Amino acid sequence: MLVSGRGSNLQAILDAIAQGGLDADIAGVFSDKPDCTALTRVPARLRWSRDAKSYADRAAFDAELGDAIAACDPDWVVCAGYLRILDNGFVRRFGDRLINIHPSLLPRHPGLRTHQRALDAGDAEHGASVHWVIPELDAGPVIAQVRIPVLPGDDAAALAARLLPAEHALLLSVLRKAVAGRLSPPRGA
Repeated sequence: MLVSGRGSNLQAILDAIAQGGLDADIAGVFSDKPDCTALTRVPARLRWSRDAKSYADRAAFDAELGDAIAACDPDWVVCAGYLRILDNGFVRRFGDRLINIHPSLLPRHPGLRTHQRALDAGDAEHGASVHWVIPELDAGPVIAQVRIPVLPGDDAAALAARLLPAEHALLLSVLRKAVAGRLSPPRGA
């Protein structure tokens, strides 16, 4: 699992595993930010982190990250709140098992600040998407989405808070399909 922030999606996965609602194990949690809260949600033996800013370029960091992930031999590589763009070599290496959860109804609002962008655009609904990762930012084929209405008076924080439980449920639903062997990568991945 790749993380950069507080780790609410990671925690939802951990809770589902502990409660028997997801037949999976976490092989490792990897971050580009050594001080991110998400890392504290798992035992030290599962953590790998490096300060991505200390590397000469993205390819050097992604190569070391990729080697660390490969050493764990995961069935799936899940970007859950990972805020760093992955280079083409990394995507090619893991593309047939590399998915991302993104807080918007892709293809609308790729990138950051999606909740505010949905409000600024006057969207009537907002949501989250799980998609295959390809070299282009948030442009891979969508696997599944969840939608919620944008309510009068919503601000970005309220919209984000209302979306989060649905986002967690969406990711868990897709992961259940993945671990059951019912999720196939798009052609060419």
